[in-house]
Amino acid sequence: MKVGIQLYSVRNHMAEDPIATIKEVAKAGYKYIEVANHNALEDPGVGFGVTAKELKKIIEDTGINIFSAHIFPLDPDKITPVLEYHQEIGTKYFVHPMDFFRDADETLRKAEMMNRVGERCREYGMQLLYHNHFHEFQRFDGKTIYDMLMDNTDPELVKVELDTYWTLRGNQDPIELLRRLGKRVSLVHQKDFTKGYEQEMDLLTSVEAGHDYVDRDRFNRDVRPKTFTEIGTGIIDIQSIIDTANECCGSEYIVLEQDYSQHDEIESIKISMDSFRRFSGVEW
Repeated sequence: MKVGIQLYSVRNHMAEDPIATIKEVAKAGYKYIEVANHNALEDPGVGFGVTAKELKKIIEDTGINIFSAHIFPLDPDKITPVLEYHQEIGTKYFVHPMDFFRDADETLRKAEMMNRVGERCREYGMQLLYHNHFHEFQRFDGKTIYDMLMDNTDPELVKVELDTYWTLRGNQDPIELLRRLGKRVSLVHQKDFTKGYEQEMDLLTSVEAGHDYVDRDRFNRDVRPKTFTEIGTGIIDIQSIIDTANECCGSEYIVLEQDYSQHDEIESIKISMDSFRRFSGVEW
């Protein structure tokens, strides 16, 4: 797998100066870039007001490859400008980064929405992926939300970007899930968990015990910044994840992402790069 970086890791720098930040990320040694746009219906593309023309110039100047984009919100009837932008810059993967599910009926409705978006992506030569957090492993009527999504989406239209950190925090084994999903896993998202906070790893049990609805407020309330650390410096068995993904999934990229850091964001991604270089089975 090639090693990529998710620009959500440097989102505060992006908000200040997106063009300079992308150039800094490239200068740090990251060639494969996954962007994050959480305001896609008002600002298509990579967000932060960057036009496709400006981004193509950055790509030409730096040699980076923008292979994937997290796009939110997704509306199959309103995303044409976003699809046109990403087709123009050569994006391959179009990722639904997060969603929330009140019950089984809403889960099925959102699965159908993803099928429709996946069809739209295919029209533009792109592949839709779903990126998980911990709460998709909550159960409705004995079945996890994640399994309901997988069972009710077309595997050709909706593939997977498996986030192994959030899988663990959903009390699941990412190795087992990689093996089970197999070739449906197009990308792997890799974070790391801070040593000393092991008692906070499981976010799922309390949610399931109370049959709680995890919305954005509940999600943000449950997640503590200090449970994130630079990738390769924490306790997750990353080498086994790489080995399994290479063996069972044929995933094209493993994407580094850190939601919070005690360091400056640019310094943080440099630490992650240096730490991640000890793993085998990847290329830069």
